[in-house]
Amino acid sequence: MSTTGGIKIFSGNANPTLAHEICRQLSCDMGKAYPERFSDGEFNFQIDENVRGGDVFIVQPTSPPTDAHLMELLVMLDAFRRSSAERITAVIPYYGYGRSDKKDRPRVPISAKLVANLITIAGADRLLTMDLHAAQIQGFFDIPVDHLYAAPAFIGYYQEHPLPNLTVVAPDTGGAERARAYAKRLDAELALCDKRREKANVAEVMNVVGDVRGRSCLIVDDMCDTGGSLTKVARALKDAGAERIHACFTHPVFSGHAVKLLAESDIEKIIVTNTIPLRDHACELDKIKVLSIAPLLAKAIKSIHEETSVSSLFV
Repeated sequence: MSTTGGIKIFSGNANPTLAHEICRQLSCDMGKAYPERFSDGEFNFQIDENVRGGDVFIVQPTSPPTDAHLMELLVMLDAFRRSSAERITAVIPYYGYGRSDKKDRPRVPISAKLVANLITIAGADRLLTMDLHAAQIQGFFDIPVDHLYAAPAFIGYYQEHPLPNLTVVAPDTGGAERARAYAKRLDAELALCDKRREKANVAEVMNVVGDVRGRSCLIVDDMCDTGGSLTKVARALKDAGAERIHACFTHPVFSGHAVKLLAESDIEKIIVTNTIPLRDHACELDKIKVLSIAPLLAKAIKSIHEETSVSSLFV
């Protein structure tokens, strides 16, 4: 029997497994709907239960294929808005297009803002997301945003499986704040890599700032796409004398030859979450371990539904 009466959780095709896990955590049933496609590829969605006056949560990371999953989300939002749901929360564990958050070169879009506009116009009343690529994306929305972090899951794991002589490593200067927070919680040293990116998906590690010789290193980041940056950071750490190298990041995008690069890298263990499903070939890589963020999302959904604070989830 449900302990959270009134919550209605639905899922698109992006990560139904995570949605089912959230439902189990909340002791509620998955909402009845038909997410399907016409023969020409267009997405079609029909809600198969009454949602009038309901508190609806749509679990749909905009993960690859990003455009298809984003369009699914927009169509679902429109369907619930037109079905008179009282409140619609878009649960987007992975926010696609998050890397285009500023105009850093001439004549480029700010796609993260465009997507925020689309989600709001489609009918979302609030957003629940996790480890945005840039925290300022919260400000692109004119609706409430609950921005969670996977840090409690990763920190809990390394508290139960401690590494000796630990140094937490930021893969670039932009990740220094995240790495500092991990180092503080794990009572570890801090180091960072000075990285120059010449163009998208191509990175060159220039320098390791901090002493990592003879130490266990934990590289922390929000996501891994092609694996190029991560493996070059690991190589730089090894060249600087690091003894063991682990990596943890929230979103395992793993596009292109990422899994092959990681398999051949100096990284001993890779800890990720299930914000997006692992690609089939990644599941076969023994060094990858997946932690579930369903309990964290379920607690946030329950707090949103009951109008209570989510601050405790950031500890």
